[in-house]
Amino acid sequence: MITVSACLIVKNEEKVLKRCLECLKTIADEIVIVDTGSTDGTKETAAQYTDKIYDFEWVDNFSAARNYAFSLCTMDYIYSADADEIIDEENIRAFTELKRILSYDVEIVQMVYKNQFEYNTTYNFDSELRPKLYKRLRTFKWEGRVHEAVETAPVILDSEIEIVHKPEGLHSGRDFGLFKKAIMLDGGLSKRLRKMYARELAVSGTDEDFADASDYFGKAAEEETDEDSLKEDLYVLMRASRVKKDDLSFMKYSHRALAIGATSETAYELGEFYRLRGDEREAEIWYYNALHETTPVLNIKYGGEYAEKNISVITGEGEEK
Repeated sequence: MITVSACLIVKNEEKVLKRCLECLKTIADEIVIVDTGSTDGTKETAAQYTDKIYDFEWVDNFSAARNYAFSLCTMDYIYSADADEIIDEENIRAFTELKRILSYDVEIVQMVYKNQFEYNTTYNFDSELRPKLYKRLRTFKWEGRVHEAVETAPVILDSEIEIVHKPEGLHSGRDFGLFKKAIMLDGGLSKRLRKMYARELAVSGTDEDFADASDYFGKAAEEETDEDSLKEDLYVLMRASRVKKDDLSFMKYSHRALAIGATSETAYELGEFYRLRGDEREAEIWYYNALHETTPVLNIKYGGEYAEKNISVITGEGEEK
């Protein structure tokens, strides 16, 4: 049977940490908690479950904190958990069985990460496979009878174990600052982080957040060749142009968005553009398009409740979003 270190980085997670650790205490052989500056009762709660609690001076870098936390683990595998996750009894039993049968050749186990839309989240999916369990020490092997080479691809197992993401609130305000710092210090963002930046803007960005992001996304859009990424960039630029009352830029970006294929977000922005100018008939057409004719790429609500609510307002059946 393998052994497992449950590893968390935390800050001010007193409200949710206990329910997480209650789940982990039966499946983890050790629990390692790295605190990045809590001012509430997070450490006191953690101390009820483990004595392996460490401080890490926050340096605006989640990877640095994660790497430090991983370095403190001592078991065969490391389960990377967040404080706002829970595992129900059925999946705890499945995790325990996985520990019993898992081959040591497996280096990463993916689990089904489930988001529940009644909770605040930046994700648009019900569930996705996500790497959660990592072999702590990797063994490199040579392969091939001739022209031998070291196998570098990890051995990955896709399990059916479900982890429920149940946050109390969003961390977007914190993340926007980190995105901007990364752009300034690193010269830009990876495609994955740019998508996360756009997604968090779509979920919880203020007008000011969009205006702040416009220069970066404008440059990114000029260089982007992937249509899916460009659709996300153009939504941000449409929203930023609208809030800055730059109609010429708004029309430029909306024309580009329509040329490559409208999304629920870009259709909704066109609805907002016309609604705010008093043209409710045209606004209703674009809200309808967002609701029925397009697909959301960043925030599922633009293809659902947001558009539906504004149509209801125009037709006199509801209150404006």
